[in-house]
Amino acid sequence: MDNRELITEINRLKTEKNAIIMAHYYTRPEVQDIADFVGDSLALAQVAAKTDADIILFAGVNFMAETAKILSPKKKVLIPVLEASCSLADSCPAVEFKKFVEKYPDHIVVSYVNTSVGVKALTDIVCTSSNAIKVINSIDPNKPIIFGPDRNLGNYIKTITGRDMKIWDGCCHVHERFSEKLIEELRNKYPMAKVVAHPECKKSVLNVADFVGSTAAILDFVKKDSAVEFIVATESGILHKMYEECKDKKFIPAPPEGDARNCNDCDYMKMVTLENILETLKNETPEISLDQEIIERAKLPIVRMLELS
Repeated sequence: MDNRELITEINRLKTEKNAIIMAHYYTRPEVQDIADFVGDSLALAQVAAKTDADIILFAGVNFMAETAKILSPKKKVLIPVLEASCSLADSCPAVEFKKFVEKYPDHIVVSYVNTSVGVKALTDIVCTSSNAIKVINSIDPNKPIIFGPDRNLGNYIKTITGRDMKIWDGCCHVHERFSEKLIEELRNKYPMAKVVAHPECKKSVLNVADFVGSTAAILDFVKKDSAVEFIVATESGILHKMYEECKDKKFIPAPPEGDARNCNDCDYMKMVTLENILETLKNETPEISLDQEIIERAKLPIVRMLELS
């Protein structure tokens, strides 16, 4: 099938099965185009909590589909590629994180949404890059905090809020590779460009950015700002939506350091294709299946986050 035929058949099955496709900004352009909703982690979590679809197909990585299942346990949640993991989530195994948490029994545990269901079950409140500062500021200022798993986001929040935080040593393989040296080289080439960066980037990169924010916040910034050129230090999938919404502006992807492909793609996000979306809808598999006990434990910190939004 060509893409047009794939899209026609996907749309037919969505209607027939009362299914909704949710896609992250980092997926392929054609995947974003077929989705009913495209967003960052916070927005996708909110949609997952509210949808009345019988089937949720999550075009993204595994922890996102798990989050949808936690919030909609009676719905069928599908993911086109079960192996589509997340380097950040993988950097924080639940068994090891439990040991870390037990070392600081008087601390409030805040976990980034980019974690497994097992880590969420050990957490007091979840956050995303969109609302992390709001979540931290909602906690009693006298309470020390454990933050995991992203060390770059954690240190950025710590700098902004001044809070006492023990930070897990994890990172995202995409954002960790951005380099302030390569960004400065691009700035010399595009002197009028503004640099926008995700807080999962290293501090040295954030220090040279004109704007730091979540994927959704970056998109909102480039839409509203008067600049016409932007150097973008986050996963390349967001460029599709940027060009779609800002046709008169230029976006230059920041190159990763030490990557021979000169590519800032998330390999896991790019595993989702129109072909495997169609097969997943046809066969209603792979399906996310979680134990009810862990769903109940992991849901509470997510609900606490959503109540703040």
